[in-house]
Amino acid sequence: MTSTSVVVTQIATVDDLVLPKQVCSKQDVLEYLNLTRDNEKFTTCRPVLDWRHPTIVYFDIYLYGILSMSWNNERISWDPKDFCGIKSVILPKEMLWKPDLYVLETAEKEDGPLNPYLYITHDGNVMMEDDHKIVSTCTMNVHKFPFDTQTCHITVSSINYSDKEIKLVPASNSSKATQVARESILTQGEWEFLNISVSLQNESYEGQTFDRIKYTISVRRMPLMHFINFQLPILFFLVLDLASFFIPDRGEKLCFKVTVLLGISVLLLILNDILPSKSHRCPLIAVYVVVIFSFMLLSLLETVLVIYLINMNSEQDAKGVQRPEDHNSDTDDRKRDSNGVEVPLEFLMLKEIYSKEKMNDVQLLQLILEELQTIRQTLVPDTLKAQTAQIYWLSTPPNICLAHPIRI
Repeated sequence: MTSTSVVVTQIATVDDLVLPKQVCSKQDVLEYLNLTRDNEKFTTCRPVLDWRHPTIVYFDIYLYGILSMSWNNERISWDPKDFCGIKSVILPKEMLWKPDLYVLETAEKEDGPLNPYLYITHDGNVMMEDDHKIVSTCTMNVHKFPFDTQTCHITVSSINYSDKEIKLVPASNSSKATQVARESILTQGEWEFLNISVSLQNESYEGQTFDRIKYTISVRRMPLMHFINFQLPILFFLVLDLASFFIPDRGEKLCFKVTVLLGISVLLLILNDILPSKSHRCPLIAVYVVVIFSFMLLSLLETVLVIYLINMNSEQDAKGVQRPEDHNSDTDDRKRDSNGVEVPLEFLMLKEIYSKEKMNDVQLLQLILEELQTIRQTLVPDTLKAQTAQIYWLSTPPNICLAHPIRI
């Protein structure tokens, strides 16, 4: 075992002397390809050996503005065996041609940390990834706010090259793009991500056809906070307005209704800030608020009308027609006896009752009932109404026998 190890070591030593170790760098690859900043062959023209051969660009997009592109440069190739196994090189963007792709829906200048380098493989494949912050236009449909679902489109196309020169191909299908987006999303905020659909389209312009890749991003609004902060308080205000009908005092009821109406007005201002200023259809939440506001306004007007009618009725009763008892004050609460002396009515009634010695209990009760009915007819109507809630006149029919007769 020991002799064998010595032989292997010697052979390795001999190999080092006969075949020295090759040393390579990526700069050797660039020199072999003649890739310099002054070489316009790699920067000005599309990287094909035959101009009739189109350049296929594989485009991919991820949420949070990561754009990935890859294409083949026919002027770049080398054998990794000649350069110690080097299979890829990274070099600045300005040294190679790049596709002139842009986003059609861009509303503002693209912003973000751009990657200044390209990744090149030995078979001529070039890959470029940029972090873009894209602010794009999107048609909003807020008819079902806050239970709405929005779809936004991102369309990518070339500016100068037709489909005969550049063919755009989606690098990922809809399911893969959706899966990658779900894995990259950490926080969703107000919106819940649903899916991404990818489609390839063509558009003709001035006799030329251009390839387009259209990404449709679907998101759904999370309605919980809007429901708690806006819709639920409006419903509470409506319940309070209905409960105000049980307030006995008319003045307090009117003040309470006005306060609730002012609270709804403040919520309308908040709704005006939430919803977009322009919409093709009226949002259902706006109809909901307007209907509740209208009901509360009608309730307030009804309360004002009722208070006005009650006050007008009271004034008419105060100015009412002169009552019959006003013509003869002697029949009100005083009468005169046989000697012409004015005595109270109650005294005369008691005197009349005591004078009937042979009257039985039933006749006595009948006499008391008649006197009570006479007194009730002579009462002022307003006084009777005021005492209705406190005093109730109860009468017993004459033919009912009392368990305990009253003896006087």
